[in-house]
Amino acid sequence: MANDLPEPHGAEIGTRVSFAAALEVARLGLLAELDAELNQRYPGEPTHGVETDGFEDDGGCFVLARRAGEVAGCGAFRPADAVTVEIKRLYVRPAHRGQRIAAALLLTLEEEARRRGFARAILETGIHQPEAIALYRRHGYRPIACFGAYAGSPLSVCFGKTLRGDPAAFPEPPP
Repeated sequence: MANDLPEPHGAEIGTRVSFAAALEVARLGLLAELDAELNQRYPGEPTHGVETDGFEDDGGCFVLARRAGEVAGCGAFRPADAVTVEIKRLYVRPAHRGQRIAAALLLTLEEEARRRGFARAILETGIHQPEAIALYRRHGYRPIACFGAYAGSPLSVCFGKTLRGDPAAFPEPPP
């Protein structure tokens, strides 16, 4: 399932993003690495991962980034409803950070969601992940009320972005 996509937006030359099966991403160790990092930042808290079995059957999409032949990171989305995807499992290995790989993964996921007809993207990140919060803000994500399992969590920050159609779907939050 590793079909290379066009050179990713803004990533350094030599970065390749391709579609991948969730089981492949897990086999490569990326999900375990992400969970270990989250467990360090949020000891004893759930990581809110994804079930890899049947992920694609439920409409999910994973992408992998490779840089200089090494697996550098991953990201995913899954349908939240008929018009919305939830961005999940965006992760870049420490040795590859600072090369705009996370941005390339995010933009690739957004493009694929649009191609599949989705109009909005939502996501959750944690309050102890300032680099993730900055990435999402830079790419036009706006704060939204936390949803689902994240509702009421003091450790969660949720964001949304309009992918197509009326940008008022996620208006500016009040001051």
